[in-house]
Amino acid sequence: MPEPKIPRPFEMHWGGGQIVEEARFEGEHTNPAIQLMRFETGEAAGTQTLRFCHFSHRGQFQRSPMMLSESEIDGLREAVAANPEIRRLLLRIAGAED
Repeated sequence: MPEPKIPRPFEMHWGGGQIVEEARFEGEHTNPAIQLMRFETGEAAGTQTLRFCHFSHRGQFQRSPMMLSESEIDGLREAVAANPEIRRLLLRIAGAED
């Protein structure tokens, strides 16, 4: 699957903006991803959100929850390491800020 363009636009009911970072890798069944979404319009303008999602191997967004097997953790960790803002926010979630 080709690397997705970053940044790229998104639109939600409460605002739109740009996906500015994406930690994604090719798993066995899907391509798990963590996206950093920065809102530029609507009621969410000026905020950012982490979205945990996944894509089919053909690149199609999947609406079901992202499930990550233990064997896929290292792949996602490597993808996160290449995205400094996503990494910083995940460390905050874990209580282990840099």
